[in-house]
Amino acid sequence: MGSVEDNEPLTKRMKASSGELRSLPNNLSITKPFSSLGDAMARPLPSQGDEELVGSKGVIKKVELVRIITKTLYSLGYERSGMLLEEESGIPLHSAMVSLFRKQVLDGNWEESLDTLQKLGLRDENVLKSASFLILERKFSELLENERVMDALKTLRLEISPLGVNKKRVHELSGCIASPSQGTLLQSSTQDIVSLNSRSKLLEKLQELLPHTIMIPERRLEHLVEQALSVQKEACFFHNSMDGTLSLYSDHQCGRDLLPSQTLQVLQAHLDEVWFLQFSNNGKYLASSSSDRSAIIWEVKEDGGVSLRHTLTGHQKPVSTVAWSPDDHQILTCGIEESIRRWDVSSGSCLHVYEKVGLGLISCGWFPDGKRVFSGVTDRSICVWDLDGKQMECWKGQCTVNISDMAVTTDGRQIISMCREATILLLDREAMMERTVEEDQTITSFSLSRDNKFLLVNLINQEIHLWSIVGDLKLVAKFKGHKRSRFVIRSCFGGYEQAFIASGSEDSQVYIWHRGTGELVEVLPGHSGTVNCVSWNPANPYMLASASDDRTIRIWGLNRPSLKRKDTHCNGVVSHCNGGGGEKEGIVGMEGIEGIVGIEGCGGRVTLGSAGMVGMAGRGGNAGLGKVGMVGMLGSGGSVGLGKVGIAGIGGNVSLGNVGMVGIVGTGGGAAGSVSSKWRAAKHVWLPEHVTMSTDKKKIEVEAMVVCVGRWAWVRKI
Repeated sequence: MGSVEDNEPLTKRMKASSGELRSLPNNLSITKPFSSLGDAMARPLPSQGDEELVGSKGVIKKVELVRIITKTLYSLGYERSGMLLEEESGIPLHSAMVSLFRKQVLDGNWEESLDTLQKLGLRDENVLKSASFLILERKFSELLENERVMDALKTLRLEISPLGVNKKRVHELSGCIASPSQGTLLQSSTQDIVSLNSRSKLLEKLQELLPHTIMIPERRLEHLVEQALSVQKEACFFHNSMDGTLSLYSDHQCGRDLLPSQTLQVLQAHLDEVWFLQFSNNGKYLASSSSDRSAIIWEVKEDGGVSLRHTLTGHQKPVSTVAWSPDDHQILTCGIEESIRRWDVSSGSCLHVYEKVGLGLISCGWFPDGKRVFSGVTDRSICVWDLDGKQMECWKGQCTVNISDMAVTTDGRQIISMCREATILLLDREAMMERTVEEDQTITSFSLSRDNKFLLVNLINQEIHLWSIVGDLKLVAKFKGHKRSRFVIRSCFGGYEQAFIASGSEDSQVYIWHRGTGELVEVLPGHSGTVNCVSWNPANPYMLASASDDRTIRIWGLNRPSLKRKDTHCNGVVSHCNGGGGEKEGIVGMEGIEGIVGIEGCGGRVTLGSAGMVGMAGRGGNAGLGKVGMVGMLGSGGSVGLGKVGIAGIGGNVSLGNVGMVGIVGTGGGAAGSVSSKWRAAKHVWLPEHVTMSTDKKKIEVEAMVVCVGRWAWVRKI
C-alpha cells in the first residue's frame, strides 16, 4: 500500500536525513529489487570487525567514534559537514540497507519499510514485532486522520492484531474506529510513540528499539559526554555548585571554598541548650528548639542574614523537635513526653494543642497533604490526627521507642519510625506490610533523604550508616570520625543534590563527609559545647546551621575573604543576635577596623574592630575586643572578651585571647589566661594572687590565683 499524504512539507520531513541519503554510493539504486535474502541482509559495518583503535588508552574504536561524530553533525543541522566527514573518512553513517529503511519510513512507504525491516538481520523476534507494531500504528493513524476508516480497520484486523503485541493499545485503536469522538484518545496516547504528522518521531523511536550497531541512537555523543561529566562531578569531593553546567575544556575540580565552613552568624536567643533545628522546605526560615522549653522561628533574609521572628512558648517541658508543614505556613513543636503544639508561622500564635490523656507524645510530623499530623506516643503506638485534633488512625504495638525519630515518605505511603533500640520500622499503610532495618548497635536518630530513597542512621558506636530503602534494604555506606558517648547526636543530608552528610559531635565540632565516597572532607570548630543537631538549607547549598549545648546556633557559609558583615569579632564570628527583640540597645560608639571606643546602655553589647582599644558596657552587658584590643571594662554581672588585659566588676568574668596576659575580676568572677604551672586540678575558678580592687567603694581582698588552659583549671591558694 502506498503512503498517505503528510501535512508537513516534504522538505521539512526530509531535512534530518537528506544529507545521509546524498552520501549513498552513486551506483546504488534504492528502488532496485534484491535477488536474495542474503544480498539484502544488513552487512556488518567496519565497527563489527577488527579495526583501528584510537585514544591514549587504546580502547576507542575509530569507526564507532567517526560514526557517532557524523551522527552528531547531522543532529545539529550540519549536514554538509556530516557528508564531508563520511566522504573523507570512507566510513558511512549507516549501511545501504539501513539508509533505505530510513528513507522508506520518512516517505511513508509502509509496506516497503516492513519488507526492509525483515531484511535487517534482527535476531530478536520480539524486537522485530515491536518495530513492526510501531510502523503499522503510524500507518493506522494516518489512514484514520485522512478519514480512510475502512482501510484503517483492515490494517488493524489483518496487520496489527496478528502481531500479538500490546493488546491494550490495540483495544484503544479499535475504540477510535468505533467512536470518532475518541480521536482525542488516539492523539494523546500516541504522543509518547509518534506525534501526529511526524514520521521523524517514529524513526527516533525505532532507533531506540533496534540494535545500536544497526542504527545509532539520537544524541549518542551528547549522552556519552554527559556521562563523563557526571562521573567527574560524583568523584569531586567538594562539588557543591548550584551552576549545573560543567566545562568540557578541562577536568572538573571544585575547591574546598564551595562548602559552608565559615561562621557567618551566632544566634544567642535561647536560654539553655539548643537540642534541635531544621530549615523550612523553602529555605526561608529556620526553627530551633531548646531545653529552655521554647522554640524559635528565625527568618532567613535574601542577603543570607538570619533574624529572630517569633519565640514560641507554652510547653511545660523541654522542646525536643520541630516539624515544618509542607507549605511552610505552619510548624509543630513537641515537648518531651508532653504535648504537640501547632503554630502559625506568620503570626507566631498557637493554633492547636494535641494531647493524649495519661500519655506523652515523643515525636511529630506532617503528612504530605498538610491536612494530617502524626506522633509517636509513650505507649509505643503511632497516632494520626486531623488539624482539629480528631484522631484518625492509631497503630498499636511496638511501633516507637521513647527516643524516637519519625518520617513519612512524600507519597504518604510509608511511615518510618524506631520500633526497637536497634531496629527501624518501615510501615506501608496501603499494603499493610512491614519491613525493618536491623542494626547491630543502638540507634540514636535517623533522617530520610529528600528523594525517599535513603535513610541516614546514627548509632551509639560513633558511626553513621547510609541505608538504601528502595527495593531490598541495603547498607551502602558508613561514616566515621565524629564523637558520641552520652547524648543524642543528629546528622543530615545536604548540599547540592544532597551530595554531603553533616553531623554534630560531642567534641563541639561539625563534621562533613562526601556522601558518595564516605571521605571526611571538613571539620568545623567554633562551638564550645556538644553540637546536638545540624541542618542544611534545602534551597541554599552554601548555608548550614548547627545547634549546641553552648546555647547558640551557628550559621555557616562560604569561607571567602570578600564576605564582610558588621560587628566582626576576632574569633571569626561575624554577627550576633541577642534574641529579646524588645530590649533597647543603647548608644553605639565608633566601630569597624579602626574602632576606638564602643559604649552601650543596660542590656546592650559592644563589638570593636581588629584594632579596637576599649569596650565599655553597663550592667548585664558584654564587650568583645579585637586581636590587639587593650582593655575591656564592665559593670556588675558583665563579661569581657579581649586581647591583653581585662577588668570586670563584681560578678563579672574575663576571657583572654591567645596572647592574654592578665585577668582581673571581682568576687564571684573568673579569669582565663594563658600561663601554666604545676598546680593541682580544681573544679572552680577563683581570683588572681595578691590583688586588691576597689569597686563601688567596696574593698575586696583576693585570696587565690588561677590559670585556665582549655577545659582544665589549676588553683594555688595564697
